[in-house]
Amino acid sequence: MLKEGLSASAHTTVTEANTARTMGSGDLEVFATPALVALMEQAAMQAVASALPEGATTVGSQIDCAHIKPSPLGAAITATAVLTQVEGRKLTFTVGATDAEGIIGEGTHIRFVVDRVRFMAKMQG
Repeated sequence: MLKEGLSASAHTTVTEANTARTMGSGDLEVFATPALVALMEQAAMQAVASALPEGATTVGSQIDCAHIKPSPLGAAITATAVLTQVEGRKLTFTVGATDAEGIIGEGTHIRFVVDRVRFMAKMQG
């Protein structure tokens, strides 16, 4: 059952693959903002995955996040998401991310519960 307070964390390490230079969001060898956003979304998805009805999943709809400080190659990153509001199919999360130095990002993320089969059928036209 979906209820406020569900939470999860997702982890990664800053590598060449997720730097701003490689992802095209900048030209420095630091953790890319798109990678930060993806990690926050992953944490939110995982927070509610086991509470969803059979055949359901969630899709990201909106994210409002601040990337507060850079993280260098080799840094361990942890993103955490906490479900703060359930409004029918709309789920709102508080998200944040840290490295060894402290908070590197924070924000709010909205996901919607969808039926996998119906959602993908809409993609077929």
